[in-house]
Amino acid sequence: MTAGLHRSHRVAGALVGSAVGDALGAPFEFGPPGAFSARFPAPARGAATEMCGGGPAGREPGEFTDDTQLALLVAQSLLERDGLDEADLFARFVAWAQAGPPDIGAQTRAVLTSGLPWDRAAAEHFATSGHAAGNGSLMRTTPAAIRFSRFGTEATVDAARRISMLTHGDPAAGEGCAVFHELLRVALDGGDPLAAVPSALSLVGDPHRERWAAVLAPDWEPSMATESNGAVWPTLGQALWALRRGADFAEVLRLVVDLGGDTDTVACVAGGLAGAVYGMGGIPMRWSSAVHGRVPGHGERVWRLADLQQLAAALDGKPAQSYDPGVIPRIGPVEVLPGIWAGNLDGARFSDGDFAVISLCRLGEPFPHPNHRMAYIADNDHNVDLDVMLADVLDALAALHAEGHWVLVHCHGGASRTGLLLRAWLVREQGMTPAEATAHVAERWPYLGLWNASFTAALERLAAQRSSVPDGGGGR
Repeated sequence: MTAGLHRSHRVAGALVGSAVGDALGAPFEFGPPGAFSARFPAPARGAATEMCGGGPAGREPGEFTDDTQLALLVAQSLLERDGLDEADLFARFVAWAQAGPPDIGAQTRAVLTSGLPWDRAAAEHFATSGHAAGNGSLMRTTPAAIRFSRFGTEATVDAARRISMLTHGDPAAGEGCAVFHELLRVALDGGDPLAAVPSALSLVGDPHRERWAAVLAPDWEPSMATESNGAVWPTLGQALWALRRGADFAEVLRLVVDLGGDTDTVACVAGGLAGAVYGMGGIPMRWSSAVHGRVPGHGERVWRLADLQQLAAALDGKPAQSYDPGVIPRIGPVEVLPGIWAGNLDGARFSDGDFAVISLCRLGEPFPHPNHRMAYIADNDHNVDLDVMLADVLDALAALHAEGHWVLVHCHGGASRTGLLLRAWLVREQGMTPAEATAHVAERWPYLGLWNASFTAALERLAAQRSSVPDGGGGR
């Protein structure tokens, strides 16, 4: 758990983490165990990352699948109808199915193309087939869990079951969604979802509680599953198994994708939980920066990182924020350190496309640069996970720099956050003290801002960490 995170960081982490898991796992769907680590034995932080694309549907790097497409429809219906309107949500699902998405599940397709109304389609499919406990309702439910978490356990559990029943007539699927909703509610409030498993299981109906208790038990292992992870039980079971064993967001996702099988969905579910636990800043920016996709049957809009962050805030009842500052006077790019350039927002936005850009402020539309990373650092003292985020940015900078890219770092004004990264680079890579690094950057970048005391404290911690490494290395 990352203690002290503001709820907004957890809410954004849950929604973005879910989409990131979906896109990360998609290329390995239906593949064998261990394929992810075999292809990426070490973190891929350079120009080519683990967001590699491909897979059964031939997706672009970072492109999400039907899991996130349906989740976005859930989110939009909840917001536009100011709550749960099953008929409206089902109609959106039907329009999506009619548009021919490439990876719609067989059960979901059968229900949505049956021609039956929303209150009969799933129930009649279950009555005639007896097969309805797939993971297709669990994979899309993170937005609803966020929206209803503000209203307590009863509201969020009820919504989970009702939304699940639109396509999955087996109550076992709805019970899995109910457990997930409650665990996510706990995590968003800053609690430990793993510790909340027993109380969440108490909400499950008697016919299903024993089976759910088995797969969510602390000693359960994926090898103990009695179904493939296309079923709802092992999907949630594997997500919690990874959450128990992973030390951070990246490790949780690596663990579940390496299980093989329905990798996009299991990683989608695990990413929602891990994103709530570790927050938006805990998601590697090389993954969150790449995530994107469209929703078939619902226009040509391309959903990207900023859209998901805004959507998460709206689901949590917060007003929409604009990330577009308009045009500002350009500063930079200026080469401040060898191979490392600095600028402000428009200095970077309108820079040469050969730059690999690292953005340290929130953006609306991403830049057209082929190599563009976006971090989640605010210029205040609320970044309780600043050391984690700073390490992620420094690792990306080091990898891109080592590949020979001109790396351009910027924030809105090019002052405080930009200065933090330039100074941190000198502390970690050159062994300078924070004071020496500050003086060095100030001589070369007159826009350096030093008003943020929490940034100075982070540099002191980074220097202490570096001095504790026996070989004096940066710990990469």
